[in-house]
Amino acid sequence: MSSVEKILIVGPSWVGDMVMAQSLFITLLERYPGAVIHVLAPDWSRPILERMPEVAGTVVMPIGHGSLQLKQRFKMGRAMRAEQYTRAIVLPNSLKSAFIPLFADIPIRTGWRGEYRFGFLNDIRLLDKHRYPLMVERFVALGVAADKPLPAIVNPKLVADADNCQRLQQQHGLSLTVPVLSLCPGAEFGPAKRWPSEHYAAVAEQAVADGMQVWLFGSAKDRVVTDEIVSLMSPEYRAAVVNLAGETRLGDSVDLLSLSSVVISNDSGLMHVAAAVSVPLVAVYGSTSPEFTPPLSAHVEVIASDIDCRPCFQRECPLGHLDCLTKLSPVEVFAAVKRLLVNKEAV
Repeated sequence: MSSVEKILIVGPSWVGDMVMAQSLFITLLERYPGAVIHVLAPDWSRPILERMPEVAGTVVMPIGHGSLQLKQRFKMGRAMRAEQYTRAIVLPNSLKSAFIPLFADIPIRTGWRGEYRFGFLNDIRLLDKHRYPLMVERFVALGVAADKPLPAIVNPKLVADADNCQRLQQQHGLSLTVPVLSLCPGAEFGPAKRWPSEHYAAVAEQAVADGMQVWLFGSAKDRVVTDEIVSLMSPEYRAAVVNLAGETRLGDSVDLLSLSSVVISNDSGLMHVAAAVSVPLVAVYGSTSPEFTPPLSAHVEVIASDIDCRPCFQRECPLGHLDCLTKLSPVEVFAAVKRLLVNKEAV
């Protein structure tokens, strides 16, 4: 067997989690210099992984999230035996996520116990949530021996594609002659993560009044929200707004966010992307908590309410008022934007 480690990572199914997993990949290369890291993940994650220099290749997972398809998993695992992976690390906690590394005959298969995966994993760890309160800590801990302390965690750092940045600027008529405030108002999780559209519109107006331009990001599903934000703005401000929601792919969003002067985002996948391209970020939290999945960057201000009922971690407000978000004022958020811009200029 080669002395060089060849490691298969069974990756997570959410954008933000995949970004945070880069800290694990960095840790693995520190522990195993020269290691080859492949990530088994849905095809949507390829643009994220391509911007991680630690990842040598993506193995596309053709089976949808939540689907068992045991026969197809068996065939895929058998075909992957030719890769001769030396170890696998399984980040999801589901039983089915541990099947392919077993079928691929990978000798060391590491993961948290999760759904009682005895026999499928042979390096099973029992999670102490108090010892590892952050998701990124739980990822990185799987990259070191069970009896070793957690190493210093290196924040994710996605490398933007400069050529694609140039192409996108030409395609969408974008200019960097004035500072860019980028807004990421969507949240796949649900409305209890979404700061109100009227608040985003108010901040966008203030930014334009201060001499900035505004770029709106999101998927095609978020277009309803971004259109609403633009419609809520006074007509004289709209000329400085570019609505890119549904007009860009995930990799494009990574590259364009890297050009931003500052970003405001809900707790979402794009929040983690913005943190990982090292732009100043205001992260607005509603039902969820930065004590579990914070944006991993030194240039972040987190805005969250101290209302008694949060964090509830619900997709929709169980009390029907969304006070944790509606009472976070645009004035408070824009003040954070200004502080970040001042700090950026001082560096």
